[in-house]
Amino acid sequence: MIAVLGASGEVGRHAVAALARDRPGPLRLGARDPGAITVNATWRDVEVTAVDATDPASLAAFCRGQRLVLNCAGPSYLLKETVARAVLAAGADYVDVLGDDPVAEALVRAGAPADGRRVVLSAGTVPGLSGLLPRHLVGQDTAGSTAPTALTVHAGGLERATRTVAADILLSLRAGGPDGEPYGHALAMWRRGRRETRALRVEEDAEVPFFPGRVTTQPLLTAEVQRLAAALGLAEARWYNVLPGARIRALFATLPTLPVETDEQRQEAIDRIIRASEIDLAGRAPYYRLVVELSGPEWSRTVVVRADDSYRLTGAVAAVTVREVLDGRVAPGLHFAAQALRPPEVLAALEKTGAAEFAVFTTAAQDGATRVGAFEDGAL
Repeated sequence: MIAVLGASGEVGRHAVAALARDRPGPLRLGARDPGAITVNATWRDVEVTAVDATDPASLAAFCRGQRLVLNCAGPSYLLKETVARAVLAAGADYVDVLGDDPVAEALVRAGAPADGRRVVLSAGTVPGLSGLLPRHLVGQDTAGSTAPTALTVHAGGLERATRTVAADILLSLRAGGPDGEPYGHALAMWRRGRRETRALRVEEDAEVPFFPGRVTTQPLLTAEVQRLAAALGLAEARWYNVLPGARIRALFATLPTLPVETDEQRQEAIDRIIRASEIDLAGRAPYYRLVVELSGPEWSRTVVVRADDSYRLTGAVAAVTVREVLDGRVAPGLHFAAQALRPPEVLAALEKTGAAEFAVFTTAAQDGATRVGAFEDGAL
């Protein structure tokens, strides 16, 4: 049996739908409110149950007897490695759509996983797909044989923020959670093998290729980008959160200064993020973009991911990761999805889900001239 924690959430319900279509086996669907879980009448072998991820006994009962547990619950800074420990104690494999360095470090300190178990963290869109795409571009046939030297990523869109997403947004802007663990470093970039803080600045009313309209770009150096830059030996790596909505842009300018020391203050800030996203989205079509550019001295390749719903895309990435683990294509041990998964196979599987459209563009310098080649959507 495969269990999905957080099956009633925006990411969880899309992951469940993808898993049910793929028919990996019986499904156990868990949420704090099981009545909020949507079950299609055509699905078979589906068990719906109540589970509280913050209650050790409830979590242990949910994980018992499972082959694999997919965690779509959050916020990540609250749960940390709690779910992973319960899953491993139950003898199951574990996939987490979030779960970044603090989770990995805690598991390593505890000597987990053991006994041939598999743990895959950051198996969503960001982090996850955002780290897999540069590795895919490295494997492409570029004009010239020079190694990549620079990475630039723009990610964002116009969507309603869920409570879980809003909580993690607040965490990222504060550059630390309740216990002071860094989620990302604002205005920072990777340069010459180290993190440089205050190296970049927020750009308002900016134009970003492949994003409609004027936007604000907010530099944020995440752990995933730092790992990727070090692994690929990049001279520079930059990440920008893209904020299209006027209300969200205005709110984000003040969020880092808001008091969030108490739970009541944090919940108030989270409510403000949700309200701002709803106002920005009113009367407009939602969209999400992930634009990844990898370049060397004489070439540049850009992959553009277009989605109507980043939650659906994250659910699709999670479901594909589950299938990779079940089919034995992930070795035992602790992994980040971007490092453990095989880019060509995973991207081909994602295309089949219809959760996003992909396009790759190449620019190469030849004999002093510039050649631009474009592949049609889906031609990864």
